[in-house]
Amino acid sequence: MRVFVTGASGFIGSAVVRRLQGAGHQVVGLARSDESAAVLDNAGVEVCRGSLEDLECLAKGATASDGVIHLAYNHDFVDMAAAAEDDLRAVNAMGEVLAGTDKPLVIASGTLGLVFGFSTPLGRTGTEDDVPDLAAPRINSERALATLAERGVRTSSVRLSPSVHGEGDHGFIPRLITIAREKGIAAYVGEGANRWPAVHRLDAAELFRLALESGPAGSRWHGVGDEGVAFRTIAETIAGHLGLQAISVTPEEASDHFGFLGLLVQLDNPTSSALTQERLHWRPQHPGLIDDLDEGHYFAN
Repeated sequence: MRVFVTGASGFIGSAVVRRLQGAGHQVVGLARSDESAAVLDNAGVEVCRGSLEDLECLAKGATASDGVIHLAYNHDFVDMAAAAEDDLRAVNAMGEVLAGTDKPLVIASGTLGLVFGFSTPLGRTGTEDDVPDLAAPRINSERALATLAERGVRTSSVRLSPSVHGEGDHGFIPRLITIAREKGIAAYVGEGANRWPAVHRLDAAELFRLALESGPAGSRWHGVGDEGVAFRTIAETIAGHLGLQAISVTPEEASDHFGFLGLLVQLDNPTSSALTQERLHWRPQHPGLIDDLDEGHYFAN
């Protein structure tokens, strides 16, 4: 297949590209900058210059492909609503030109939508069959996929864990390590019993490939290796590697200590991938979050 990939030069996207190439697919990657274009070119990826705001470019890339994997996203914690609207426009622009073709359109979403997207808390481990009833980041893009599926697009949503980890990670875990170094303690909120799911980026990459190749229209998949790692365990592991203490802070102190992560570090987001593993025959093969931290590469610098 000729596959158009947005976010192809990113942490997750670069792993997806290699997995697609290894399976014999030809990859075309969206590149916003000269630096990204050079990275893609060196990886043997055909470059399509443009951005998420250039809907004509996105439509052209999708039209010339046999399938699309949409990974790019503006992770703007200042205006998350605007970022979600941009993503929805991008999904609809690519989906519109794929209508009636039965070609795959696979997008990245997040398990945190199962926390923010319900009028009342789930109170249990989230599953792939859960459909949020409220607007939340990326949830409207998931809803758009349902409409596109009815119009002849083979849509899939891959809900990724808040921690997609591995060498080269520049997401939440490295930020927590930086905060611990700056503050001199590794903190957790309250008892730290709230849980974060996690997945290794190489396992996530394989999931995107499987969804592209065989995911049925309207499907939802969970990129989850660890169903839920207690946040206190994460803090204690970071503390052990940095030679610091792991200390509890109150919910009122969380924003001052963690900055923009003050709310996220308190979320309880236990999430299952049992249905994904059963229905798509996907099996996480790489280290879980704590084992990955214990390998030491997160603390090399």
